[in-house]
Amino acid sequence: MAVLSNDELINALEKALPEIAEEHAEGAISWTPSDWIPWDLGRNFAFLGGDDYVPSDSTLPETAAAGLQALLLTKDNLPSFHRVLAMHFPAFSDWRQLVGVWTAEDNRHSIVLRDYLVVTRAVDPVEAENRRRIHVVAGWRQSPEAIENLGPMDVLALLAVHENQCVTFIEKLLGYVDDENLTQILTKIQTDDAVQAATFQAFLMAGVVADQEATVLAVDKALAGIEHIGSDIADFDAQRDFISDFEDVSTDAAIAAKLASELKLESLQELSAEAEAARARILAKAAGH
Repeated sequence: MAVLSNDELINALEKALPEIAEEHAEGAISWTPSDWIPWDLGRNFAFLGGDDYVPSDSTLPETAAAGLQALLLTKDNLPSFHRVLAMHFPAFSDWRQLVGVWTAEDNRHSIVLRDYLVVTRAVDPVEAENRRRIHVVAGWRQSPEAIENLGPMDVLALLAVHENQCVTFIEKLLGYVDDENLTQILTKIQTDDAVQAATFQAFLMAGVVADQEATVLAVDKALAGIEHIGSDIADFDAQRDFISDFEDVSTDAAIAAKLASELKLESLQELSAEAEAARARILAKAAGH
């Protein structure tokens, strides 16, 4: 099978765009962040004549607080993810159906999480804002070196892995949450992430048809470079200890196994030596090796 140029590959994937966009729309749910915030628990901070946050304000277990902050900061980095995705799939083209819709859906996650944490005084809002600013300025893959070797399939594979990570992370986080409002919020975010994961996986499946070499290599690269949620947050060591078991070799293996199954990796024929080696690594990771 011929190896396609990036432009040829994008054109081939674009043929699958209407069907995948329709599938995404059928699976997506509609919800409004403001509906799920317990606004009656809110009160002014000192700037408006109220009281500033003190640690005793928070009733969240430390593990839940750490997990929520890590998830929020990951969602805060949406501009970085958007830029990397739009690098090959510009939002001003037909790819708006992927890039624009995904960005709009994912953006409500940081909105609802921050509103909940501030209104309920679950975390120090000043510290949280300082973390947000530092984290977003640092960004995700925001240097020429970090993106120079990312082709279109690489980006789609990265996002497929990332969304699956978010689903797993939230599942672990839910085990430390006993507030019904927060449970509903996290469940809705998790549902969004699962639908988004399926969308990116659908494009990977279209990629197997268009250029199986590029797709297998991209999935291998994305799995090899998994960055666990919260691992890139500055000055977060103490909080990171609480969520150290949210993602590990077993969760990485589950994502690898899911992608291998979705792409019917074992049945692919006529792979090059390089892609064959990549397939072997993916299957080994899926088996937990």
